[in-house]
Amino acid sequence: MLWQFSGVMKSMSKFLRGVVAFLLALAATYVVATAAATQSVIARLGDMGVDVDFGVRVSTTLHDQVGMLAAHVPLLLIALSLGFAICALVCRWLPGWRRAGYVLAGFVAVVAMHLIMRSVLELTPVAVARSVPGLVSQGLAGAIGGYVFYLVTSDSGAEAAANE
Repeated sequence: MLWQFSGVMKSMSKFLRGVVAFLLALAATYVVATAAATQSVIARLGDMGVDVDFGVRVSTTLHDQVGMLAAHVPLLLIALSLGFAICALVCRWLPGWRRAGYVLAGFVAVVAMHLIMRSVLELTPVAVARSVPGLVSQGLAGAIGGYVFYLVTSDSGAEAAANE
């Protein structure tokens, strides 16, 4: 009976680690994607001759982190959930590809989210994603989130170290 309890606790621990890993990946993706979008807009202002100092860059980035939260996080949550779920299924057959798989899944999930919304709804939720470099920057944010997920879900870091 005690061994059953131990098994339940291990399962719960693994589940909770997965939830924490996903939330950290979501947060990392959101912070990087939002900062990239903000800095892209500020760079365009600079191209028009508007001088933007470091303090304004920081305050604008922080403002956008809060301002885009309600609209962007739910979209990223759905995109990363689907991408990571598909990756988890693939990694059952290709376990050596976990790191590359989650990085790629994060990238593809975020890029797909933007492309699907643009083609189906004729809407681009983050203006920077209208250009190829901007879309790639958003995808890289998803890749960072995928890497965070991989790191947190790796067994005690041993798997991460073995794959380095």
